[in-house]
This record gives sequence, structure tokens and C-alpha cells, in this order.
Amino acid sequence: MSSPHSLLTPLSIGIDIGGTKTHLRALPDDGGAERDLIVASASWRRRDWNEDAEALLGLVGQLAGGAPVAAIGIGAHGCDDAEECKAFESAVAARTGARVAVVNDAELMPLALGFPGQIGVVAGTGSIAVCRPAPDRMLVAGGWGWIVGDEGSAAALVRQAVRAVALHFDRGGDATEPLAAAILASLEVKAVPRLGSTLGQLRTAAEVGVHAVAVFAAAERGSRLAQAVIREGGQMLAELAALLDRRGAGASHVVAGGSVIVEQPSLWAAFVAGLGETAPHLTAHLFTGKPVEGACALARLSR
Repeated sequence: MSSPHSLLTPLSIGIDIGGTKTHLRALPDDGGAERDLIVASASWRRRDWNEDAEALLGLVGQLAGGAPVAAIGIGAHGCDDAEECKAFESAVAARTGARVAVVNDAELMPLALGFPGQIGVVAGTGSIAVCRPAPDRMLVAGGWGWIVGDEGSAAALVRQAVRAVALHFDRGGDATEPLAAAILASLEVKAVPRLGSTLGQLRTAAEVGVHAVAVFAAAERGSRLAQAVIREGGQMLAELAALLDRRGAGASHVVAGGSVIVEQPSLWAAFVAGLGETAPHLTAHLFTGKPVEGACALARLSR
């Protein structure tokens, strides 16, 4: 006699592990209603492959509710090369009978739009460009953190805006310039000479990135400084994709997404213009959906 669990419809599970939250989605094989579970990534992730695999499968079990899981597709923020993706994949696969595939979270966007193996570019709190021209070959550009890189991200736009404002003051400008006024107000700089040290006191990309809205607001008020920062940010994002192209990505599409580029049309326009200059054969797409859609597509492909 069959057990109750054996009669349940098998599931494909897609998981988007972001820096802030983890989004799990269950898709029944019989076409039934999808189910979602969203938790804070910090509530379970410890950056140890084995511990994280155990904790993540606990969340999968919670979502599955006793139904058999046939495949799990995972896009993981912080899995930034093929070896790290494989290590996490092996840790999860060793603890489940389901088929498991792990990629970087930037790879989820092309998968969601039906472009497997194409270039994904994330521009949110941070930025990175990723492409997987072969299953065992992963190309990455960017993702170095806001202090030295993360071009076109919220945090990097703030960093570049502060540099532009500092140079503006060095050239004899004053605080009436819209970007200068916006940055000084947003960062609550007590005196102009404290501009750099005030930025330096912010410890994380998220703390820095929240001030990016001031840059876009200044651009809308006509600040040429802010407009140049955004234009250069978009061009540098495009250059990340072009770097992967020159390294043999073999792609024809670039899918960009992330909170900043989705919410700020001027950054998207600068990215498209930059791509037209550096790699005109690549077609740009803006992904406005949920990255977990790509994780679900990955789970289906792995079956």
C-alpha cells in the first residue's frame, strides 16, 4: 500500500539566495499552484557549505510539506566562481536524492528569460557580470566590492558622486551645485572637509547604497556632475559585459537586472548606450521579474 507522501505530486524547487533575502518557490509537476517561502538570508546562511546545505534543505522541506522533491535549482549570491558553485552543489546533492544545480545569482536572469548561457549583469547594492559558456566554465567580471569596484551599483555610484563633489570643491565650486547639495544633505556631512571621512565611516555597501537616490535626484534637477556619474556608471557596467565577450563568452544577449538599474531609467539608458559602443553585437534586455523564476528554470533544466 502506498504511503500518503508517495501520492503527492513531485516538485521542482527554485531558490534565489540573495545577500538580504532567500526566495524559494515550489512548482508541482502536475501544473498546480506554485508556493513561495521568503526568509532573511542571515537567518540560515553561515558561509559554510555543509552547514548551509543542511539549513537550506530544511527550508526546502518546510516548503515541500512532505511532497517529493525531484530537482532543486539554486542561484547563490557570493558563489563567484565555478569551484564555489560546485562545492555548494556537491554539499546539497550529498544530502538529498533530488537533482541539484547551483549557479551564481546573476545567471538566474538570463535563465528566466529563456537565454541560458548568456551574460547576466546585476546592478543593485553591488554589481557583477557572469556568463557560463560551458557547464564547467564560468566567466566573471566585477563583483570586487564597493571600495574598489562594483561599477554602476548603488554603492559605487555614491562613491563616484562623492569623488565628483570633492573635485568640484577643489576647483572652487560651492555647495549650491545640485549634486554637492544632495550628497552633503544625504550623508549629513557636518562640514565640507569632512566629506571623505563621513563616507569612510559607512561600513557596508548597503549603508552606502541607500544614498544613491540623492545622485539620481540631483541629475533630475539638472546637475551635470550627477548626470556624468550616472552615465559613467552605465558605461562601466556595459564594459563588464564587454570584458566577458572579449574573454570568449560567445554570447549574443545581455540580461541586466537588480534594484538600481530596474528602478532608474537613466542608468539603464546609459548601460544600453555603453553596450552599443563597446559590444554592439550584444542585445540588451532589462529583467524586471523575480530572479527565482530563473532558479525554477534551472531546476527544470537539471531534470
